[in-house]
Amino acid sequence: MIHGYNGRLLDIDLSREKVSEYLLDETILSKYIGGRGLAAYILLKELGEKWEKVDPLGEENLLLFLTGPLTGYYPGVKLAVSGKSPQSNGIVGSVVSSEVAIDLRAAGYDGMIVRGRAKDPVYIYVEGEKVEIKDAGHLWGLGGRETFTKLMQEIWGELKRKHLAREGLTKEPSFVYIGPAGERMVRTSAVMAKLAHAAGYGGYGAVMGSKNLKAVAVKGFGPMPPAKHPEWVKLLIKESWRILNQRTTFKQWGTGSGGFATGAVTSSEPVKNWQEEWHENRAMGQQNFEAHWVKRFWGDYGCPSTCMKISYLRAGDKKNSLTDTPDYELQAYMGPNLGIFEPRSCIYLSSVADDLGLCGIQTGNLLGFVAELYEKGILSEEDLGGIKPRWGDAEAFAQLMRSISRREGIGNLMAEGGLRFALTLNKLKGVDATRYLVHSKGIGIGAHGVRSGKDYLPHFSYATSTQGGDHTSAPRKPYDSSWGELWMTFPDSAVICAFNAIDNIMFQFLEAITGFGITRQDWMNIHAKRILSLQRIALLLGGPDIYWTPPKDDDLPVRFYEPLPSGPFKGKAVNREEVERERSEYYTFMGWDKYGIPKEETLERLEIEFTIPLASKISKRLEER
Repeated sequence: MIHGYNGRLLDIDLSREKVSEYLLDETILSKYIGGRGLAAYILLKELGEKWEKVDPLGEENLLLFLTGPLTGYYPGVKLAVSGKSPQSNGIVGSVVSSEVAIDLRAAGYDGMIVRGRAKDPVYIYVEGEKVEIKDAGHLWGLGGRETFTKLMQEIWGELKRKHLAREGLTKEPSFVYIGPAGERMVRTSAVMAKLAHAAGYGGYGAVMGSKNLKAVAVKGFGPMPPAKHPEWVKLLIKESWRILNQRTTFKQWGTGSGGFATGAVTSSEPVKNWQEEWHENRAMGQQNFEAHWVKRFWGDYGCPSTCMKISYLRAGDKKNSLTDTPDYELQAYMGPNLGIFEPRSCIYLSSVADDLGLCGIQTGNLLGFVAELYEKGILSEEDLGGIKPRWGDAEAFAQLMRSISRREGIGNLMAEGGLRFALTLNKLKGVDATRYLVHSKGIGIGAHGVRSGKDYLPHFSYATSTQGGDHTSAPRKPYDSSWGELWMTFPDSAVICAFNAIDNIMFQFLEAITGFGITRQDWMNIHAKRILSLQRIALLLGGPDIYWTPPKDDDLPVRFYEPLPSGPFKGKAVNREEVERERSEYYTFMGWDKYGIPKEETLERLEIEFTIPLASKISKRLEER
């Protein structure tokens, strides 16, 4: 018996309409734990030899929905989503708050692998041991709200008919889904949950769309997989709740509390496509968003932090807009990044993105890029189909998002994501549009700048992250710091919410549930490096359309080397020599060579020898260049 696990994944081939099981053994689970780590292992084992040829939006790509051993026990719930990323051509471990993770474990599975492509739109429905591939023609083309409502009515109604008399009123089913943007394989589309939750980094909404998969709905009726030391787990749950209940900032304000301070105090918020990072407009203070809250405390399964708040506009030209707080990232990217300093407009744009199934960070990054190109005359009103994306014009940006999600006009080019769009513009316009794009490895930078040196990320962080612009997973010094890249692989693999992570308790949870005696030091020195080395190999294999050349592409956006033009840290910029030095030091620490390729002895020490031929292939390609 493997404690803390069911020991199997659902393995669903949409092309052949076949449902089977993928068995997991204890050796693999003890090495990769689950979620992000297990995804990296499965993806490279199955696709590694042909990785460069696998189209992320083609039938060969795998789409993984994974849980971890702490899911359902540790306070708060997450679901890990992964595959070959249509943004970076690497592997991104993207997470979303969703009870799908709990229901999968209660149904007897640790996750799901989706292969192939359905002939027509479908959704996957798991009800206990029963698994069905159901027609989704009536859902295809619907926005997030309609999709959520129809799925709830359809499945919840059936469940109540089946189980009400026999078992009492069961809890509602859970599901993740895509909006119109995902259906049309927009590379900045997200896997959505609960109207305003999203797994956005990586572009996995587009992968769902490429498989004609509209949604995954799950209802489990069993218990969590049994823990090895259940009484210890009970004590840890009690203690973690005690600690988390003392963290009042998130409970009161959510991450949206940073919407004003990140600009005014630390000068690290995107303003007009990162041309500036400072503003002191108090309209963006959280108290002004609070006026639109209709639900103050929103916690997903077992979460004491309740950091999400629901905003709803009851009247005016933006009436019926519904979204979360917005959280800090969307406040920034749908606010000052677009020259918008008014909460109603920010809520409206966040709501539009949610309903279309677009990642607010990635799409907001793209919109700011386009607005600057329009400002500089590189893109014209004619190019943009009559849309004038002037700073502060919320309706123009909403129109652009709708064009992207429908792939209409220039929206068809923008739907390929910032980097691919910029490369196309280079050819069409004869300019270097990429210098205005703030990205790393094809993934838009999170809304935390590094020029002032006052935010939590150091200068070199985005340059060396295996997940590109992902602000939640970037190196920090010392390298084993909490919230650094190595540390972050644990909550992403145990599949818990990082906001609820408690350093000295989460590793005890792992041992109490699984019996794996993995210490924090073990994780940082072995497990985290193993997972990141797998991700690094996949990233450098790349393909089929874009390949990364280190150390050239292990760098910051050009903009971060430009001095800040305003604010208390005016004139500050990133020092290129410092980035190069830190990058080299990080490569060495990880056991990678001068190009950031994991060395053979490193792969042997980490017991991932199967990747040695893949690393050799990367070395040979770089030497030939």
